[in-house]
Amino acid sequence: MPVLNGRPAGEALTAPLPGSIAGRWADDLPRRDASAANPERSLKKARPGIFQTCANPGCASGWLHLWRSRATPVLEGGWSCSAACTAARVAAAVRRELDARGSAEQNHRHRVPLGLLMMEQGWITSGQLRQALGEQKGAGAGRLGQWLVRRQGVSEQLVTRALGLQWSCPVLPLEFYDPEALSALVPRLFVDAFGALPLRVAAGKLLYLGFEERLDPVLALAIERMTGLRVESGLVPGSQFRLAHARMLSARFPRIELIEAGSEPAAVHALSKAIERVQPAESRLVRAHECLWLRMWPRPQVGPLPETASVEDLICSIGTL
Repeated sequence: MPVLNGRPAGEALTAPLPGSIAGRWADDLPRRDASAANPERSLKKARPGIFQTCANPGCASGWLHLWRSRATPVLEGGWSCSAACTAARVAAAVRRELDARGSAEQNHRHRVPLGLLMMEQGWITSGQLRQALGEQKGAGAGRLGQWLVRRQGVSEQLVTRALGLQWSCPVLPLEFYDPEALSALVPRLFVDAFGALPLRVAAGKLLYLGFEERLDPVLALAIERMTGLRVESGLVPGSQFRLAHARMLSARFPRIELIEAGSEPAAVHALSKAIERVQPAESRLVRAHECLWLRMWPRPQVGPLPETASVEDLICSIGTL
């Protein structure tokens, strides 16, 4: 899949307002350690065939591997010699993901409320803040920033910059945004349900992920683990985000299957069955909030980004989660 071309490294794509923390498309940001997981590398890795060792630690087939002709499926870089070994490996992966729940679910605590932060910056007056808070309370709905924009004439860009200060993240521009080029990175369900917007990939290693009002570190971590790309999250002004989000939702996404399992064993059975059916050259399992996301590559991936037709996604929710 083509990588969107940017301007020379380090050059800002938009001219930020004074004092802005607007982000750049930086191709020269620090790289992750070379030992980090790299799906592209694992997908291209040649497998030794007849003398391949089953990745299931409890496999008892031993020398019977010599009579097995199958070279797939592969889960997280490890080959399974039988359906039973596939199920054992999937069970371990599901257990790992469920045991890790809560580790990345830390709430972000803002040190300064949005209105006070904007007053300190000189972007609004105390009168504007009081009126916006009163209208918000009277309506019983809407975010403060929305009331400041709608009724107090405050710039949407200023509100987004203030939110960026709260989240300690950049404000991302939309230049060179091409939804068709990035739709294979994230399932459509996640783009829609979690309000995530893949914006650009830099140097084949860094993914810029946009949100409208608040970041989603859990989803960002899941995408990073699945794709092997370093994810840089940031905010996009609301009106621009909504237009770009609608364009992304209308793009073509990889094939997806949705499963609701009543228990953890049922989820393991469904995921194992899918892997045995597809016989992928590589597959990975990560958790995104209350969903288990299985991605399967039926054939080795060429290049840093998957093609829409080259991957299959399975999203599994467990009733007991």
